[in-house]
Amino acid sequence: MQRGGGRMRETEQIRRTWADVVETARRTTADGLVVGTSGNVSARVGDVIVVTPSGIPYDRLTPRDAVAVDLDGHRLLGDLAPTSELPLHLAVYRATDAAAIVHTHAVHATAVSTLADELPLIHYMAGALGGPVRVAPYALYGSDQLAAHALEALDGRTGCLLRNHGTLTYGAGLDQAYDRTAQLEWMCRVWLTASSVPGRAPSLLTTEQADRAAEKLHGYGQP
Repeated sequence: MQRGGGRMRETEQIRRTWADVVETARRTTADGLVVGTSGNVSARVGDVIVVTPSGIPYDRLTPRDAVAVDLDGHRLLGDLAPTSELPLHLAVYRATDAAAIVHTHAVHATAVSTLADELPLIHYMAGALGGPVRVAPYALYGSDQLAAHALEALDGRTGCLLRNHGTLTYGAGLDQAYDRTAQLEWMCRVWLTASSVPGRAPSLLTTEQADRAAEKLHGYGQP
C-alpha cells in the first residue's frame, strides 16, 4: 500500500512538473528566446527527467503529451519522441546538481557565441552564473560531442554559450534556470550594444571585481 501510495505521489509530481516544463517552454517563445520549436526545457523528479518533445509547438502540448525518461534516456512516459537535445540534458543532470535545464537559441547570446570564446565581463551579474560565461566549441546538435563540450564550458558555472547554437543554463528549479537564461541573454545584448559604438570599446570588470560581486550575490534577495 505504501509503495502504491509512493507511486501515486510520484505520478502526481511528474504531472505537475510537466505542466511547469510546458509553461516555461512557452515563456521562452513569448519572450523571444526561441523561434518555432527550437530550444528545449526539462526538469528532474528523482531519477525521472521530464522533457519537452521534439518538433511540437509548445502551444499545442497538452497534459496527455507528457514525456519522461530515465537518466539513461529510456522512455518512461509518453508516446512522443523527446527533444533531440536529450543527450545534452542527460549529461548535465548526471554531472551536476541541476534540477532543471533551459536551452534556447536567443538572438544576442547566439551572436556572441560566434564572436568570442568567453562573454567579456561586461556586468557583475556574471557572478550569478558562477563567473565569466564560456563558449563551448561547436558540435552537431543532439550529439554526445556537444554534450561533452558543454560540460567543459559549465565547469564551475551554471550557464554557458554553445558556439553557433545558443545557450544552456541550469538551476535548482525551472524559475532559476529560466532567470539565468534571461540574464545571460541580457548581458550578451549589453556587450553587443556597447561594442557597436564606433571608436569606443566598452569598459570591462576585472576578475577581482567580478569575484567580489559574485560573493555578494550569494547573500542577495530574501532569506
